[in-house]
Parts: sequence; C-alpha cells; structure tokens
Amino acid sequence: MPIVNHHMQPGAGFITIEPMPDSLRIAGRAFRSRLIVGTGKYKSLQETARALEASGAEMVTVAVRRVNLDRSKESLLDYIDPNQYFLLPNTAGCYTAEEAIRAARLGREVGLSHWVKLEVIGDQATLYPDVQATVEATRVLVKEGFTVLPYTSDDIVVAKRLLDAGASAIMPLGAPIGSGLGVQNAAHIRILREMITDVPLILDAGVGTASDAVIAMELGADAVLMNTGIANAQDAVLMADAMKHAVIAGREAYLAGRMPKKLYATASSPVEGIVR
Repeated sequence: MPIVNHHMQPGAGFITIEPMPDSLRIAGRAFRSRLIVGTGKYKSLQETARALEASGAEMVTVAVRRVNLDRSKESLLDYIDPNQYFLLPNTAGCYTAEEAIRAARLGREVGLSHWVKLEVIGDQATLYPDVQATVEATRVLVKEGFTVLPYTSDDIVVAKRLLDAGASAIMPLGAPIGSGLGVQNAAHIRILREMITDVPLILDAGVGTASDAVIAMELGADAVLMNTGIANAQDAVLMADAMKHAVIAGREAYLAGRMPKKLYATASSPVEGIVR
C-alpha cells in the first residue's frame, strides 16, 4: 500500500490523493510490500497458500532442505505462483558455513533463485546464529554471485562485518526464532537503524502478533520477516491480514514522526482566546 500525499485543490472543495513512492529496495529490486513471510509450520499447503494471499507479501521464503525439489510428488512449490511471489530460498537447518553454502548452491541449481536468506545456526536450543560462520558463508556466496540476506544477531560489529562481506541486507533477530516474544532489543535495533544506511534493515524472528510488527517498523526497520507468528495463530489467514496492516501502519508512523513524550499533560485545545 503506497504512502499518500493529500492536497486540497484550490476552490474545488475536495482532496486528491497522489501516490508517493515508498518501495522496499533490495539489491536494486523494488518490492511494494514490506512484509516478508515464511512458508513453514502451517496446518496444510492449502492454508499456506491462503495465508500468503492474505498477507499481501511479494517475497516468500522457502527452506531448501525442507521442500521436494524434484517435484516428483505434491510440494509447497505447487502452491506458490512464481509470477505472483518472489521466492527467497533459505538455508534453515544448517549448522555450519559449509552446509549453508551447499544449500544455497542447490537452491540456485534447481532454479529457485540466486538470492538466499542465509541462516547458519550456532545453538540448537535458542537457534541463535553462528555469526562467525555467517560472515564466512556470506563472503563465499557473494563471490559466487549470490544476493545474500543474512540472519544475524543485533550486534553492530557483526553487522559491519557482514556489510564488508557483501551482504545486501542486515536481518537481526528481535527475539529467538519462533518465540513470539516480540521485539526484546529495541535499543539495539535503534542503533542498527542509525548506523546502517546503505542496505535494508529487516527484523527477522520474534514477532508474535500485529503489535510486535508495528513496533519493529516504528523503530525504523525497513521490513519484517515472519513465519511462526502467522502460521501458529489460531486463524493463520486472519493473522496474515493483520500483519499486512500492521507493517503498513508501523511504516507510516515511522515516516510521520511521533510526538515527543512528556511527563505532564498538555491540553489538546489551546486556552488562548477563550471567553471567560
């Protein structure tokens, strides 16, 4: 949904609405939606398709290691129209740089994409990233022509190393994957937002409900990537629709600039000129 600019036509008495460009740009490609969604954990492939449609997302992630790539039987890929969605293969389930590099290459070889959402997990209990291995894999894949979007910690030093390695976005977690805790590291996200200006900052992991997505966008994230928050909702399709509107609202609030916080009240109506 585009941001709009309202102008009153002189003497006309009505408002015209002119679209203002506010697309998400990654590696030179523009996306209208700032919501990126995953495709795992749904009750059925049919529900997955309905939730994707309701989300309004243009980019969807597909785990290379969890889909039937040879298409010998029914697969998730049968429910995702490549003319409607941009497929972003991810390396979910990889615990070493070598495994992640191999998965990315496989995704490209079978025709999914030369883009990759890079995940190298360092701890099985928390699913926190192995940042050293992530930097290593990013460097290798970028040299091989991949557009790399790495899942990482909220550490600015690591983010800078990923940028030096050629990452096309920085994707810090807001909370552990699948936790639904919401953004637990607001100060760190603010720091990343101030210091990362050349590539998109995409919050990845932790979103549990629409208000979490709003907060992420109000902190200045360029986009939000989520899966469990939608797939594990009691009504996944309705939650996907809620997330669509939440990302739009958060983005518009960030662009609008919130009012300053004050300790004491300020009257909504001015007192000057009141007849006493």
